[in-house]
Amino acid sequence: MIKRYYDNLINQLLEPNKVLVIYGPRRVGKTTMIENFLKKVPRRLKIYKSTGENAELKDVLESQNFSRMIPFFQDYNIIFIDEAQKIENIGLGLKIIVDQIPNKKIIATGSSSFALSNKVGEPLVGRQTILKLYPISMLELKKEYGGAYPIENIDNLLVYGSYPEVITSNTFKKKKEFLNQIRDSYLFKDILELENVKSSKKIHDLLRLISFQIGKEVSLQELGSRLGLSKNTVERYLDLLEKSFVLINLRGFSRNLRKEITKTSRYYFYDNGVRNAVIGDFRPISQRNDIGELWENYIFTERLKKQEYHNIYTNNYFWRTWDQKEIDLVEEREGKLYGYEFKYSKEKFIQPKLFLETYPEAEVKLINKNNYLDFIT
Repeated sequence: MIKRYYDNLINQLLEPNKVLVIYGPRRVGKTTMIENFLKKVPRRLKIYKSTGENAELKDVLESQNFSRMIPFFQDYNIIFIDEAQKIENIGLGLKIIVDQIPNKKIIATGSSSFALSNKVGEPLVGRQTILKLYPISMLELKKEYGGAYPIENIDNLLVYGSYPEVITSNTFKKKKEFLNQIRDSYLFKDILELENVKSSKKIHDLLRLISFQIGKEVSLQELGSRLGLSKNTVERYLDLLEKSFVLINLRGFSRNLRKEITKTSRYYFYDNGVRNAVIGDFRPISQRNDIGELWENYIFTERLKKQEYHNIYTNNYFWRTWDQKEIDLVEEREGKLYGYEFKYSKEKFIQPKLFLETYPEAEVKLINKNNYLDFIT
């Protein structure tokens, strides 16, 4: 077991008359993390534990009937509902428990934010604490295994990513098998179940095209033309992939220059291993010609993990002009701009003159193999 960042925080984050909502991709350890927490709960406390697939639980919560819900839950101190997105209008059901039964501590986990956020968010305004759990971060790995781990394993992380089962698998064969299972069985599961998309083939084809455009602006028109889909359908599929924790959308930044690109998006994968499973390429770094894309995707997602776990509140963008001047990541926080350029190689870095002239208060830094650990841990 690898210790997760939130392991020692669950107890203090779990408050009476509030719901602790935990989002994240499938198979990143949300259920395991809560199960481990519940094992440490004093035996005098009663725990209700179930999933959104439990027909009786679904029936009670979806009824929103006080006379059924109160006796069902009133004897428990802690209520844990896994896969909560499978319950229709789960937010309203949880709101009734919070409002009508005093001193209940509630945990709800889910793998698809588009379902949970729509059904949980609005009813539970002021009644919820939200956590996002990613695949294992370098922050967690370094703490678990020590400072030698990043130096010895960074190239494997770029290829196989950092899902818990990938990290703990002791052969490359097992890592590949797990990632192929994620690709074939879990990647589109929420979309197919909850959004009534008939087939995953077009979505898989779209994801494959995105795999080769990491760090580049994506044209919806071009993608649609290559896939035989309308621009609106491509946009919808990308939105679903983002909301089901497969892709991350990064928008362009602009304040001053007309030549700045702002209306396009770049997409990154939540995990490098999933990206490589989509294209069926697990060759080692020494044999690849996409090391720049792998490095950029890895550093960007690891930075998001650090932002999430260390409560770094920031708006994230990329910056590019029509004449190809660009910065991979711009963080806007506390009224200041911080730019970061990601390079796997140790090549000389030329400061982006136009960006610094346009935004003189900004700082820009190169992130490469010499200094990346400070940036992501």
